[in-house]
Amino acid sequence: MNTHDAPEGHEEHTPLPLPVNSPDRRDGQVYVMTAELRMAVKVALATGRPLLLRGEPGSGKSSLAAYVAREHDWRYYEYVVTSRSKAEDLLWTYDHVRRLSDAQVRDPGTVLNDADYVTPGPLWWAYNPATAADGRKGRRKRKDPWARINKDRAPDHAVVLIDEIDKADPDLPNSLLVPLGSHQFTVTDTGERVRRQKGAERGGRKGHTAAGQHLIIITTNEERELPQAFLRRCVVMELPEPDRERLVDIAAEHFRHEHGGTEGFDQELAEALARELLDARKEARATDVRPPSTAEFLDALRACTSLGIGVTHDDWWLIRSLTLLKPQQPEA
Repeated sequence: MNTHDAPEGHEEHTPLPLPVNSPDRRDGQVYVMTAELRMAVKVALATGRPLLLRGEPGSGKSSLAAYVAREHDWRYYEYVVTSRSKAEDLLWTYDHVRRLSDAQVRDPGTVLNDADYVTPGPLWWAYNPATAADGRKGRRKRKDPWARINKDRAPDHAVVLIDEIDKADPDLPNSLLVPLGSHQFTVTDTGERVRRQKGAERGGRKGHTAAGQHLIIITTNEERELPQAFLRRCVVMELPEPDRERLVDIAAEHFRHEHGGTEGFDQELAEALARELLDARKEARATDVRPPSTAEFLDALRACTSLGIGVTHDDWWLIRSLTLLKPQQPEA
């Protein structure tokens, strides 16, 4: 309804703001890295070990992988773990139902090719995109599920995000020990051996060994304890909560990408919201509920900026309760 057509007795409101394009960025364009986190990435690459990121939800763990891939111009893949996930989902999946159906309707003498029913997972595409896409020996040519992003990126290097691994059964991280450590595995349904594609030694960046040509970033929200054997084989870093100064830096960087520059960025508003976030975290912990995250701080900033709400506005405290101190159950 147009604001000029408001029914009698109802106040007119300003038009609704346009929605933000992708508030949870997964394109790798925005990330404010600390020196410690950048060193952790370098260590993971130098050792060829996965980088396990710990931290509260909304702290930026999942966004790092796409940023590193974009920064280095490497291919990018991701897999979000669920309680039903199996290690094979990261390596390959086999369509038993489709094969059974084809076997029932095939012409006499027709031989089914098991490779036609295999779909490579993100680690296969990362380790060896050539065999993942292989269409030889009668196979159907497979398409990189992230082809739009990866078509012009370095074929010998890749970043893989394994998100929220703590949601899976402990068997999943244990089953990934060999594929993550040796960069190879066998597709049991076909007997095909998948190995890391050679060639990274040519043109690889200084300090990136062949073993570290693929960066595997794994995140956990600590909902379930991970096996010790798995932890021993990871470079582990906990993302600390950003202080007020870092929160403002993060806000400015996101504003720059969302608005095409820093013109119009309200430093005073960002600092006030940063203080509110830190206070809200203290309140949340005092009452045994989940503290608000950096992502929620950015939501509060976007709302205030879009709606023209400053620290002296009547709705300032409403923004705080809607974005920072949300009603929730006490933590277990």
